[in-house]
Amino acid sequence: MQAVARRLGQQSLKPSPSISSFQSIYPLSDYYYGADHPRYGSTLVAGKGVGHLIRKGTGGRSSVSGIVATVFGATGFLGRYVVQQLAKMGSQVLVPFRGSEDSHRHLKLMGDLGQIVPMKFDPRDENTIKAVMAKANVVINLIGREYETRNYSFEEVNHSLAERFAMIAKEHGGIMRFIQISCLGASPSSPSRLLSAKAAAEESVLRELPEATILRPAAMVGTEDRLLNRWAQFAKKYGFLPLLGDGSTRIQPVYVVDVAAAIVAALKDDGASMGKVYELGGPEILTQHELAEIMYDVIREWPRYVKVPFRVAKAIGMPREILLKKVPFPLPNPDIFNLDQINALTSDTIVSENGKFITLTFEDLGIVPHQLKGYPIEYLISYRKGGPQFGSTISERVSPDSYP
Repeated sequence: MQAVARRLGQQSLKPSPSISSFQSIYPLSDYYYGADHPRYGSTLVAGKGVGHLIRKGTGGRSSVSGIVATVFGATGFLGRYVVQQLAKMGSQVLVPFRGSEDSHRHLKLMGDLGQIVPMKFDPRDENTIKAVMAKANVVINLIGREYETRNYSFEEVNHSLAERFAMIAKEHGGIMRFIQISCLGASPSSPSRLLSAKAAAEESVLRELPEATILRPAAMVGTEDRLLNRWAQFAKKYGFLPLLGDGSTRIQPVYVVDVAAAIVAALKDDGASMGKVYELGGPEILTQHELAEIMYDVIREWPRYVKVPFRVAKAIGMPREILLKKVPFPLPNPDIFNLDQINALTSDTIVSENGKFITLTFEDLGIVPHQLKGYPIEYLISYRKGGPQFGSTISERVSPDSYP
């Protein structure tokens, strides 16, 4: 019996063919990925994608998709939906986080045992970034912030971090796909610092990794969004909603689940989306006023608006920007009167029309985006003051005098 046990032990120590093939796919040794290794050309091969990876199982959460994805920004709004869609197809998701140990707790349930791997990192420390990318073959950067803080500027969060991730992914040697999430309307000439920083990030990422995929989603709506939730909270608290300008600025809001589906579709297309830029807008183009009417219709409140000229709105949002780094304490985060978002709303933010260059959209990824009315904004029912069945819809035109 002891002799049999020794033979079995020796056999178990030998590398199996499956492990050897795994190592051939994922070059994880320090030779390929070390601090002293010089930066060299992109290793992303156009037209290859992740289609050749070894897959096992029927495709569910207990299967093996072959994808090991590092998702920067996984603990944010869009991140939870991306992690969920990757995990349910059997992918392993590495979740970098810099907050408390509870920040990623809700993600652990989305995948099978051991498939969601939280890893603490410091965005200013290259070694920790390399550590969270070390065993990945896909990198997705969702990090973005619509306001500045005392510690992080627009340029550092939205541009410098993306450039750093792309440089490290290039020197990694084993990253097959890199997806950068930008913003619809990103342009170097935009009056918004967020949109100009996102445009600079796109340029930096494509310079380092020409085969990277860029996705530009419009303003996203969903259960945890920072658009309709803020509007509804403001309207419930103060009894009215400020419309910046005259409320005629056009936007193209998109359901967050559709954006997450677009990211996964880009990963699964075997390289067709590599090196391309996609603009992801919803099926409807709405003015601010029309979107606010939909919000009021769902929460069943009588709509009351105060039109705030852009000059007045900027004056309200300016003090925070002036005092941000001059006072010895953190200032509250802006909600409605965010100076940078006010600057962005001075022009329409919609999907570009086909001109000299063909604009790639959801259709090119095989996705039909959801209509905004209905399930995508059903979460706003929680703002009805008398429960889900309370009140009358705006379409019934209830007189404000008879409204409780």
